[in-house]
Amino acid sequence: MRAFESIHFAAAAPGTRLIVTGAVHGNETCGTVAIRRVLDDIAKGRLEIATGEATFVPVTNPLAYERQQRQGDRNLNRKLVPTDDPREFEDHVANWLCPLLARHEVLLDLHSFHTAGAPFVMVGPEDNSGALEPFGHAAREEALAVRLGVRRIVDGWLGTYASGVERRRARHASEGDVALDLDADYGVGTTEYMRRVGGWGFTLECGQHEDPRAPEVAYRAILNTLAHLRLIDAPEPLPATDVEGLRLFQVIDRDHADDRFSHDWASFDTVRAGELIGIRHDGTALLAESDGRIVFPNPAAEPGQEWFYLARPHERFAA
Repeated sequence: MRAFESIHFAAAAPGTRLIVTGAVHGNETCGTVAIRRVLDDIAKGRLEIATGEATFVPVTNPLAYERQQRQGDRNLNRKLVPTDDPREFEDHVANWLCPLLARHEVLLDLHSFHTAGAPFVMVGPEDNSGALEPFGHAAREEALAVRLGVRRIVDGWLGTYASGVERRRARHASEGDVALDLDADYGVGTTEYMRRVGGWGFTLECGQHEDPRAPEVAYRAILNTLAHLRLIDAPEPLPATDVEGLRLFQVIDRDHADDRFSHDWASFDTVRAGELIGIRHDGTALLAESDGRIVFPNPAAEPGQEWFYLARPHERFAA
């Protein structure tokens, strides 16, 4: 069994408890590079944790990281929950990671994505007392989101995923395919789990996997987070003034290995109502139902899994 590693710093002065994670998906290494750079800054005295606590996890999923692929046995960032009956490697990761997350207040989870596109941050819902994702820290997330160094903010993840599960359930109702993910909680990853245990945080998508700028995006975001939370003695980062806010509203699955996109989409490409997005294996044209932006297009998605998301502008982060 591979060992899990976290590096913890606790200042004498009280303050916020922050955790920063990298390589939740093993082929998304920009966070690993950035975290190790911050750790080197601390080791060499260029950076000092002055208040609170900071925990850094350079490689959250060591099996996937070793294999240089998204997952080991399964996607760690889906249905993240401890289990008394661990069967897959990611179950063991969850049994270690979930209690670690619960000991902190704020999470910065560093990711990258498959196709080309600009970096963006995913935030939680607005404050609500609903059954799916009740939350009470929206103002804190909003204040830091605009200071992470990116100018695109996306919300609506879990609600959109739950709606997608209902579509998946209806589409495959007669098949009895237990391999399909038909539980809305399958959309729960690191940040969703963090909110469920009383904290708050972000998934920061730092750019395309191989983009050499992505580790710098991740590094600057860590420093800005440390400064905003007053964990280091540094000026308050200035908020971005030209933020684009988007809300996810639909997820479309890939149903067959021969489903294909109409062309090479990049995250946040504009799509118009009626525009051809892809073609199903049986020749059926997949058309956009309304205007929006395509998010996370994945031409290598497994059948029965998310193929792409759609988002539309939202005024939540309007200046």
